[in-house]
Amino acid sequence: MRSKRLHRPLLGALFGALLGTLAALIPAAGWAQGTVLNLYSARHYQTDEALYDNFTKATGIRINRIDADDAGLLARLQSEGAASPADVILLVDAARLWRGEIDGLFQPLRSKVMESAIPAQWRGKDSGQGSQWFGFSTRARMVVYDRQRVMKTDVDTYEKLADPINKGRLCTRSGSHPYNLSLFGAMLEHLGPAKAEGWLAGLVANMARAPKGGDTDQIRAVASGECAVALTNSYYLARLLRSTAPADRAVIERIGFVMPNQQDHGTHMNIAGGAIARHAKNAQAARLFLEYLASPAAQAYFADGNNEWPVVAGVKLSNPALATLGTFKTETLPVSVISMNQVRVQTMHDCAV
Repeated sequence: MRSKRLHRPLLGALFGALLGTLAALIPAAGWAQGTVLNLYSARHYQTDEALYDNFTKATGIRINRIDADDAGLLARLQSEGAASPADVILLVDAARLWRGEIDGLFQPLRSKVMESAIPAQWRGKDSGQGSQWFGFSTRARMVVYDRQRVMKTDVDTYEKLADPINKGRLCTRSGSHPYNLSLFGAMLEHLGPAKAEGWLAGLVANMARAPKGGDTDQIRAVASGECAVALTNSYYLARLLRSTAPADRAVIERIGFVMPNQQDHGTHMNIAGGAIARHAKNAQAARLFLEYLASPAAQAYFADGNNEWPVVAGVKLSNPALATLGTFKTETLPVSVISMNQVRVQTMHDCAV
């Protein structure tokens, strides 16, 4: 979503709350003029600009941001080593956060603010010195379907996507994409190795066409009749729900959606999150920035600006698209456990293709 779609009164209220949050977090001594926080970010959402700008206004800490995808940022950290200027890393997939931890690219953070606000399910394992990464927002891996061709009961679990009833119906982005590998890793936990391998083979057998494009492309492919069922992250659908463009409204009229597995383990969730770089030169400023992202006001902005759910409980939202998606049962597997399955399910997927 672009920030211009947010109502001005809502923006004003959020900005005021963000400034109040920062005023409570900043030490009395403040920060030296000209302090720079080097941020490596895989988040490419224009609405996040307001978060960064208001952090600078309230603290005087300027943010120098380098954008790339998750894999590119991790590779850059590896190559830079101790010479890296990075202070904070923001990534958009739990498996990538886990990989950064395993590769020794982050440093642990012990923060009462973070630990009280963010449930253990949404952060890295506590090594005794704190967690190395924290989730700040969640998104569901959900199913969209063509209401003219498919019954909701045919696709109300992930398992049914591999059922012969959905032969020739399924569209998805690459099975090697982290969003799908995260789901596959969760299904390995739920099904066990043998059944998970069979399930992946069933998904491949049910493809309407070769995987291509991003999640929005899958939704549009369902609406156009190219396929009848697709996997997507929830915020891509929410963007279309909030759009007033005639083409987007036509897509929404054609499709239905379902949060899978409501009768058993719940819908798979992934996270976007952050960490302090191992060789951060401004670790205290990095800590303040992460604590700021865990504040209720910043959490509300994630939801209302980019259609993600907060990880902090009790945050009041003003997003009609999230209201349309409704409340639902979510998976309770720790994202760190799911992430550890990434390499194994990648191999399973490669064998199934």
